[in-house]
Amino acid sequence: MAILGSIIKGAIDLKDSLTTSSNPVEEQENVLRTMLDTAKDTSFGIYYGFSKILEEDNVGEAYRKAIPYHDYNQMNDMWWKRIKEGLENITWPGKPHYFALSSGTTGKTSKRIPVTENMVAAIRTTSIAQVSALAHYDLPTDFFDKEVMALGSSTDLAENDEFLEGEISGITASNIPFWFKGFYKPGEEIAKIDNWDERVKTIAENAKSWDIGALSGIPSWMELMLKEVIAYHNVDNIHDIWPNLQVFTSGGVAFQPYEKSFRQLLGRDITIIDTYLASEGFMAYQSRPETESMKLSTDAGVYFEFVPFKPEYINEDGSLSQDAPALTLNEVETGVDYVLIISTVSGAWRYLIGDTIAFTDVERAEIKITGRTKFFLNVVGSQLSVNKMEDALRDLEEKFDIKIPEFTLSAKKIDGEFYHCWYLGTTATTSEKDLAQALDESLKNANKNYGVARGKSLKGVKVTTIDPNVFHEWSGANKKKGGQVKMEKVMGEEKFADFEAFINKQ
Repeated sequence: MAILGSIIKGAIDLKDSLTTSSNPVEEQENVLRTMLDTAKDTSFGIYYGFSKILEEDNVGEAYRKAIPYHDYNQMNDMWWKRIKEGLENITWPGKPHYFALSSGTTGKTSKRIPVTENMVAAIRTTSIAQVSALAHYDLPTDFFDKEVMALGSSTDLAENDEFLEGEISGITASNIPFWFKGFYKPGEEIAKIDNWDERVKTIAENAKSWDIGALSGIPSWMELMLKEVIAYHNVDNIHDIWPNLQVFTSGGVAFQPYEKSFRQLLGRDITIIDTYLASEGFMAYQSRPETESMKLSTDAGVYFEFVPFKPEYINEDGSLSQDAPALTLNEVETGVDYVLIISTVSGAWRYLIGDTIAFTDVERAEIKITGRTKFFLNVVGSQLSVNKMEDALRDLEEKFDIKIPEFTLSAKKIDGEFYHCWYLGTTATTSEKDLAQALDESLKNANKNYGVARGKSLKGVKVTTIDPNVFHEWSGANKKKGGQVKMEKVMGEEKFADFEAFINKQ
């Protein structure tokens, strides 16, 4: 494929040189108008008067005033449930072909998110934009001759009435363009294997026959696969098997907690590129090497709004107060946490995806993910976001020279007093008491509200260390259709009790 690789690199370089500077604000205005016009005759569009909104001078403002925020339960109970019953033209014209099963970070059952053909096309558009952005990276021509290992959930989608269901990675992998199939590994047959362990075993058996140049997937599950390949072939690192590996496209969760352990599986440094693919769409991707931030996909089927992430706007169940103000792309500031609200060509309207982000460059529409609304621990006024938690764990890694790739916690009432109870995934033998004290001090220094809570309603911090594999086993026990569950960083008391019961059985 050497000639083809040269052609692809040439095409990428040419496309990049011909691409004019985008205007994210204008692109977003066009996306909103197009979506409203397309969906104006759906049940949702008629109910909320999309045609009238389109007649207003300021369509974005009229849209914000007319449509309330929706979380999954509201969208599903009022609208998507009717799609599942076989009705069409509900929130988007026609019917979706697919439903994406969420990875289950909250709740005990998977969410079922509609995925329309328009969304499949939008994801492909953003994927092509991400590939085109490789022109900004210092990658040799022969990199584009190599194969790509995309490790997602099973592409053998389940039939449920007239719909096909699976995780979004399985849906997108089942729709890869024909020209990419020669590069795609592990290939269609292996990708269909439901059982995760069997699929990884088969990958390990075939690994030496592939010339992998890039990896793509969730970091924790990619680590497990790489370890299996290394162990199966009894080598020191993955470059002994795939010497031309140069890129890892990370997605699903933040890469930083896994960086230390991931790089230990390599023989040399590789380029890490972050992406933001959710069940609801392909939101953002890292477009240049000078930053770890990701560029919002502002011209491909998703309209974004941003609510300042403040406690008064967040209800106890993690949903948004309807009086919370929403900002557009031309109103946001850098360095401020926002709750992300999306409207999409799959018929999600002013939808609370559950993630929080912060802008690092407004003009370029570049962001970083800072946490989850339901990973916001505020039971006793501590106002602790997941990015603060992960920063504190990086402090622990540096202080004690250890690795903590996984964690979860909950606020528990013990003998009438609230404690933050942490489980840290580490093989280190550091004293749990020392870890708890250092963690507590780090959070006090980084978060004023946490410090106040620790002086009043939060009695203390408890730390229990467990093998990181326990987190993988928990995720494995809760995955669906060969999927790759994202570990909950903050759990409610009921789910935390389930997790502790699972640990005690190990």
